Amino acid sequence: MSEINEASVRAEVRAWLEANWNPDYGLVEWRNKLVDSGWGAPTWPKRWYGRDLPQAMVPVIEEEFKRIGAVGVARVGIRVLAAATILTHGTDAQKERFLRTSMTGEEAWCQLFSEPGSGSDAAGAVTRADRKGDHWVINGQKLWTSGAQKADWGLLLARTDWDKPKHAGLSYFILNMRQPGVTVQPLKQMNGHATFNQVFITDAIVPADHMLDREGNGWAVTTTTLMHERRGADALRGWAVASDRRGRIYEEERAEIEVALAPYKWYPQRAGRIDLVIPRARETGCFDDPVVRQEIAKLLVMAKSAEWTARRARTAQEQGKPQGPEGSLGKLAASNVARAAARVHTQISGADALLTGADGALNGTIVEILVSVPATSIAGGTDEIQRNIIAERVLNMPRDPSPDAGKPFRDVPRNAVG
Repeated sequence: MSEINEASVRAEVRAWLEANWNPDYGLVEWRNKLVDSGWGAPTWPKRWYGRDLPQAMVPVIEEEFKRIGAVGVARVGIRVLAAATILTHGTDAQKERFLRTSMTGEEAWCQLFSEPGSGSDAAGAVTRADRKGDHWVINGQKLWTSGAQKADWGLLLARTDWDKPKHAGLSYFILNMRQPGVTVQPLKQMNGHATFNQVFITDAIVPADHMLDREGNGWAVTTTTLMHERRGADALRGWAVASDRRGRIYEEERAEIEVALAPYKWYPQRAGRIDLVIPRARETGCFDDPVVRQEIAKLLVMAKSAEWTARRARTAQEQGKPQGPEGSLGKLAASNVARAAARVHTQISGADALLTGADGALNGTIVEILVSVPATSIAGGTDEIQRNIIAERVLNMPRDPSPDAGKPFRDVPRNAVG
């Protein structure tokens, strides 16, 4: 392509799609063609299944895919974070092994960061990795792990050096979730769903060449993963909407999405369901209540502000800027909106908001919102963590002094013993 501009990119992707797209392909068969073409991840390097295109061209390409009804590469679950992290920090051999199967959807991933004794302080991990010849032996426990029961591979943060300060003694691994020594148990939530799992790891093996980046640089790799996660936390993604078109590939995609998203049916509720506020206010007769109207107005203003914050993050991405702390702004805004929405729903529904099932407001949907919203302030890093990131990296405020700074991790007081 001699000149990169919107017209030339549109013409090229349109021509390729018209020559290659067929809804009767199998899903994996089509995605392999897509990976080979570079149109599945057009901003990636050409060597790694991309086309070296600027992020600003992505909306143009997506328009052409939508126009013809073409299915994209796999984007459900943690595999997007895994691919982005491996692309940034992985060796050539790791990219060769894992990028393609992540994009085709043949292998699923989970994220093994959180632990029972460290909460949102991921750097406080006490899961340990001990080097034994040409491999590492892993022992520990992880918590709040989405999709672990279906994952083939896990992004694992573990401690490799207990004599270095907290952040410096961590390393980042790719863990085979199907091996002996990895036990997954579901966690039942108070909203009735079981999205998350606890993972017990006992003498599990990680080959030495499955460490991402170098030993002791695990926190830098983790930061990459988290920044990608937070940038996407401002809204539900359109790729999770199945097409109702006919054809083998659409049927297989619908089945993939249904299986992958089954544990996440409550995710719209944890965001606050702002879409239900005005209809519910009209239905209950609260729309003419001046106090309720004022709270609805405040909520809608907050939601619109959060949308603009998310757009700024997307614009930065389209301009090719690296993942940065702006994702924390979007995530914190989403938490504030969700809590405000829960308060408004409570004002509108009154005591009925506390009832489940057919007795509850909107057949129990409102109470599910109330018990699900707190998750928005926890998942992907608590609101407190996001405020620290914003203060230090956006507002350039000094870090709070830490009594643990510079101490070997083995000397740092903690809730769990390594």
